[in-house]
Amino acid sequence: MSSERIYRISFINQDKIYEIFAKQVYESDLYGFVVVEELVFGTQSELVIDPGEERLKNEFDAVKRSFIPIHAVIRIDEVERPGISKIHSLETGGTPGNVSPFARPAKKKD
Repeated sequence: MSSERIYRISFINQDKIYEIFAKQVYESDLYGFVVVEELVFGTQSELVIDPGEERLKNEFDAVKRSFIPIHAVIRIDEVERPGISKIHSLETGGTPGNVSPFARPAKKKD
C-alpha cells in the first residue's frame, strides 16, 4: 500500500453530485468550509478517456485550492487508489430521494 493518502470527496454543486479525488482535505480557516487541494485525475497514458472525468478536469484545470461548503459535503473517504471522478444528477444519481441537500431552492413550477 502506498504511503500517500488519497481521499474521495462527494459533494453537491448546482443540483449535481460531484465525486472527486484529492491528496489534501482539511478544515478551512473560513468558517463552514472544507478545503480540497491537489486534485487527482486519470493518468495521461490511459487509452480510453472518460468524458465525465475530462469535463471535471477542465472545470478544475486552473484551480489550486477549492473551498466546499460543509453543508454540501455528502461524505469523505480515504481510499487506497484514485478512481474515476464523476458527476451525477441528483435525480438520476442513484435511487431517487437518497440524497437531499439541506438548503435547496424550491423547484420552479411552469
